[in-house]
Amino acid sequence: MKLPIIEVDFQVFVSDGGAPIGTVRNVAPFGRPELDIYVENAGDFVVPLSAVTAVHAHKVLVDPKKLEQGLRLAIGHAHDAEAPAVTSLR
Repeated sequence: MKLPIIEVDFQVFVSDGGAPIGTVRNVAPFGRPELDIYVENAGDFVVPLSAVTAVHAHKVLVDPKKLEQGLRLAIGHAHDAEAPAVTSLR
């Protein structure tokens, strides 16, 4: 599968319409078929290009089943530092 061009600073998602889980830091470093991404609260990770399912509108969508376990765990905590939404004013 030939992917559209991926650029540094594109946001990374596991689902279209979901919250971003990271940002592309490097594309095909040293010619390797992978992306370096930064995940909030966790640091830098490598994503194989084979895990990329789509690229559009400055978004990179990835298949979480094709990601290493450490990255999947980091994704689950990517938004932990954000303030929780106010659900009621009692």
